[in-house]
Amino acid sequence: MGSAGELLVADHDGIRTVTLNRPHRKNAMTWAMWRDLADVLRDTGLDRSVRALVLTGAGGAFCSGADISVPDARHPMDKMRIFSDLALQLHELPTPAVAKVTGVAVGAGWNLALGCDLVVATPEATFAQIFARRGLSLDLGGSWLLPKLIGLQQAKRLALLAETIDAARAEALGLVTWIVAADEIDGFTDDLAARLAAGPPVALAQTKALLNEGADATLREALAGESRAQGVNFATADAPEAYAAFAEKRAPGFTGAWALPRAGNGDAPGGAKAVGSRKNDQ
Repeated sequence: MGSAGELLVADHDGIRTVTLNRPHRKNAMTWAMWRDLADVLRDTGLDRSVRALVLTGAGGAFCSGADISVPDARHPMDKMRIFSDLALQLHELPTPAVAKVTGVAVGAGWNLALGCDLVVATPEATFAQIFARRGLSLDLGGSWLLPKLIGLQQAKRLALLAETIDAARAEALGLVTWIVAADEIDGFTDDLAARLAAGPPVALAQTKALLNEGADATLREALAGESRAQGVNFATADAPEAYAAFAEKRAPGFTGAWALPRAGNGDAPGGAKAVGSRKNDQ
């Protein structure tokens, strides 16, 4: 995937790992890579076999943002549409996403990490909203993400001064979820992704959406969204499976399979066979 192997995609045990692979440029992204990454995210959201996503960079860096050294003749607004499409794909992705950050995460590269649900970083990682140093304003969703994550004044400090901060400061601000030693981060992230992949996929997607939307919702709107989401969850096999696993003192096997009550002789309305089962329903 991507030009000359610059975007690597690997699937294993329900986990999709996407690696930005331009280490000689600290994984600075070309416009082709941004477009390809948006396509990967779109495909990931439609692939039920993918239960968790890990986004990382090769060669000891996460991403140093867009590669402004590569000439590109397209109109700036066309470029921004690519950015906007990618930011929305990541934000609306039903699959839990983890950013594994080593080295630099700068500009759009940092906002790419912040667009993930969880961020794991090494102590050596550094972060900067570098846009002001380039005569630019925030993009890739940074103007929306930062105030929601850390409040307006701290967001303005990072954006207006374009300061570089270390992993410890990023964690203190709430911009990094965990700091893990460089020789342990791969194993830690693998375990984290496996835990996410083992979770109930429909319920996790509903929870992610509720949390993303809740920041802009009234309490009444949030409660209505929770009610709708629980209705969807109870229509899957995962809730009864969780109850059965608890009773049987075993780990649940979540699938997200649709398991609406069967009509009449066991067939779904219209004669189609219902998908999934209600075994162990309680």
